[in-house]
Amino acid sequence: MRRKLTAILLCAAVLFTSGCAMAAQQVMAQEDTYDLYFQVRELDDASGGDAIGTESSPIEKRSGRPAEELAESMVTLLLDGPEDESLKSPFPTGTSLQSVTVEGSRAVVDLTMAYSTLSGVALTIADYCMTLTLTQLPEIQTVSITVGGQELAYRSTQSFSARDVLFSSTEDVVSTADVTLYFLNERGGLTGEERTLYLYEGDTLGETLVRTLMDGPEEKGLSSALPEGFTVQTVLVEEDVCYVNLSSSMLEELQEGTVLRPAIRALARSLLSLESVEAVRFLVNGEAVDSIGGVDVSQVIEN
Repeated sequence: MRRKLTAILLCAAVLFTSGCAMAAQQVMAQEDTYDLYFQVRELDDASGGDAIGTESSPIEKRSGRPAEELAESMVTLLLDGPEDESLKSPFPTGTSLQSVTVEGSRAVVDLTMAYSTLSGVALTIADYCMTLTLTQLPEIQTVSITVGGQELAYRSTQSFSARDVLFSSTEDVVSTADVTLYFLNERGGLTGEERTLYLYEGDTLGETLVRTLMDGPEEKGLSSALPEGFTVQTVLVEEDVCYVNLSSSMLEELQEGTVLRPAIRALARSLLSLESVEAVRFLVNGEAVDSIGGVDVSQVIEN
């Protein structure tokens, strides 16, 4: 009788273990894994890229989830802090999330007042832990962090991207270029913002400029002239003409009534600020067209 009871218990244990394993596999199948970025605990002993470390965390699968909802989950986990004892949270105690909004390719993360106690290197590390975490999402290229809905006035820049050279050598930068990017001012006109582009191996001036323009302005009172969902397929400079190729499917997907004139003008004027560009020509699917969204682009746009 004792042997029979033992056999029954063993069988039940096997079934229980098997069931748990199957349940765990089902849970894992419903999750994606992302890296959360934290400060290394012994910062004095860190050098170069070791100032920030990562910890993997499972998050509910992104399929069907809005980028804002997924970003909110990532920020919440980030603010909870790391489990790895070699890492520590760069965020002050009491920092909590108020909101996450995704505008074009930029995520705006609004945090509570505790975040405003950071400054110097500590603020830089916290900014980039947030940025490197969120820019894993393909919809997010740049990150802005506000406190109580307000930018930190003492920051030198208000927009961050994973491409920024923070913990790598400046030798990674192949070249730089000073340009003028055009954004909408409060009156609806275009205002230039002086910027320096940093080019890395494999980058081209035209593509880097357009990508930076799409990230949005740094100055207060300016906003992007590019409507939500507007993207550029390719940018190619041949001799002194810059060819900007747009996708017909992208144009069709823009909301009905979207005004494209400011976007075309902002793109053209920004590209014409490049020393190597004397004219801009717009294409759709690689073909010359007479108009885009009612805007006459039948001729090249010159300085």
